[in-house]
Amino acid sequence: MRLRSALPTLAASVVLAATATACGSGGGGTAADSATQGLKGQTLTVAAVWSGTEQENFKKVLDAFTAKTGATVSYTSTGDNLSTVVGSKIEGGDPMDVVMVAQPGVIKQFADKGWLAPLSPAVTDAAKKNYAGIWSSLGTVNGTQYGLYFKAADKSTVWYSPTAFENAGVQPPTTFDDLLKAGRTLADSGTPAFTVGGQAGWTLTDWFENVYLSQAGPELYDKLTRHEIPWTDPSVLKALTTLGKVFGDKQLVAGGGQGALQTDFPTSVQQVFGAQPKAAMTHEGDFVGGVIASELKKQVGTDAKVFPFPAVDGGKAPVMGAGDAAVVLKGAKHPEAAQKFVEFLAGPEAATVWAKAGGFISPNKSVDPSVYPDDTTRQFAKSVIDAGDTFRFDMSDQAPAAFGGTAGQGEWKDLQDFLANPSDVQGAAARLEADAAKAYKG
Repeated sequence: MRLRSALPTLAASVVLAATATACGSGGGGTAADSATQGLKGQTLTVAAVWSGTEQENFKKVLDAFTAKTGATVSYTSTGDNLSTVVGSKIEGGDPMDVVMVAQPGVIKQFADKGWLAPLSPAVTDAAKKNYAGIWSSLGTVNGTQYGLYFKAADKSTVWYSPTAFENAGVQPPTTFDDLLKAGRTLADSGTPAFTVGGQAGWTLTDWFENVYLSQAGPELYDKLTRHEIPWTDPSVLKALTTLGKVFGDKQLVAGGGQGALQTDFPTSVQQVFGAQPKAAMTHEGDFVGGVIASELKKQVGTDAKVFPFPAVDGGKAPVMGAGDAAVVLKGAKHPEAAQKFVEFLAGPEAATVWAKAGGFISPNKSVDPSVYPDDTTRQFAKSVIDAGDTFRFDMSDQAPAAFGGTAGQGEWKDLQDFLANPSDVQGAAARLEADAAKAYKG
């Protein structure tokens, strides 16, 4: 799972590294059945940010499409420079066929530049059948659907050490007040409650968004996302005050605010589940499990457990996250194959292939939960599916990059300053509003 929330900038050129996928065996019937071997001889080009294990698992999906349709698929891993790569290819008259895009803001950028082809009726029909409406709306610009969200992330999760909880005699809380109480009990037992990876501002946006979504509700969350209400709104001041109850309590945050500002995301996970634990919990998305399993060699579900981000002030428990959508580029050399590929992604078969491989959850409600490899992953997928249209996409990922997705400025920097001084709620809100106004106006 990609860990950054940054919106890549549109730039000029970059060198591409493409690798061809080998043919593999696909599964049973989906919406792509009508294209069985009908694309033989065509080479489809697909680009995404994924590398390493994610790239290997996505290639299994590409292999399944090849086996079903006969199309050869060439894959390019762009890293964090996706927009740069796509822009340079388009400017050079050699666009890819399909690109996997994370942020709705990037989909809008691409659509506004005239880079995207509308998705076919077959794709939009499959999306209506298999997805909650919120997912189609995230890929829609000015009434036209350009993106099909294939991969999801649940960022409303709190990971904890069962050993620390057992030693302190606490249980996973269901309300924010109980979270604070459990945290203080943990601290009294000798273990600070949380590590916070404040060195990267995107982790702090996730803290804020979960508190705000639960406390203020989806309607105000959407308005703030679109900057239809200011960051000085009373609902924002209330959320910052609530968040300050964690950030401002040195018993609750290992190392206090200054220590958190020097802690990067992987270290924040290591400080809970490593050989010398410094805290009992860390808040971040389902991708924390990958760090625990691959880097710390711990067993998710045994050595590390997870509970949903708790409800705040009587609101509903938030379900907030992110995802990756497939878009078809205008001028693609194989537009029919591109649309068939996105149609394939819209059905359950493609998601099932990656789900079985691990490190993946799907917003597709037609995917059988039994295909996920463990109960923890099933829990994440169920949370996203059950949320339906109450699911909300990461707010900072929908904001202009200058505000919601750039290190050292905008929301990232403002929330880091707030972490350093959580008592200054008014000042933090004023800085957030000033930066948001400038970015949204631009």
